[in-house]
Amino acid sequence: MSRAGICGTAAEAVAGIPDGATVLVGGFGSAGQPVALIEALLEGGATGLTVVSNNAGNGDHGLAALIREGRVRKMVCSFPRQSDSWHFDAAWRAGQIELELVPQGNLAERIRAAGAGIGAFYTPTGYGTPLAEGKETRMIDGKGYLLEYPLPGDVALIAAHRADDLGNLVYRKTARNFGPIMAAAAATTIVQVDQIVPTGALDPEHIVTPCLYVDRVVRVESSPALAGERP
Repeated sequence: MSRAGICGTAAEAVAGIPDGATVLVGGFGSAGQPVALIEALLEGGATGLTVVSNNAGNGDHGLAALIREGRVRKMVCSFPRQSDSWHFDAAWRAGQIELELVPQGNLAERIRAAGAGIGAFYTPTGYGTPLAEGKETRMIDGKGYLLEYPLPGDVALIAAHRADDLGNLVYRKTARNFGPIMAAAAATTIVQVDQIVPTGALDPEHIVTPCLYVDRVVRVESSPALAGERP
């Protein structure tokens, strides 16, 4: 069995993430966003990052703060603009950040493909739109498809509810979102959790992400990543 490294602080957990890294960041809006890890990454000073996430930050904390401080070179996401995504909006309008817009289903499948070892896949989503420009297309049974490639990460930053001492993870409601597929798609997976319990305390039938995919775990006192969850 693999054993994740249990870290004492979020800063210790994200130590060593280099400039220019591709970072997969979990979360659907504020639900499941690993805020403590992102803020530690901000303090650590890494810059020139490519961030893959469903959204481009909310308000002034977490991913939005990373964008505000100019640490993100490129966003790969589905929903870059919301009522409170003002830091991304300002950076994009000023030409300070690149954007690769990916439909949500394609984003999830590209991340999943990276973890599953799938070289590429055809999808109808985006065919015949500006999102298909420069991409290979194909007709299959009379329907148009475009070719999409995997989205692997150097690092994944995700939030879970509980981990055991080995690094097996369970999630809470919609805070689960992209966490499991990002954990599988990254070379190094770093997780913030609300609780760390002894090995054997988690029901094996409830474990979503096995420790095989987890490298570092840190417990945070409170989890703002769960603030926006829905039942």
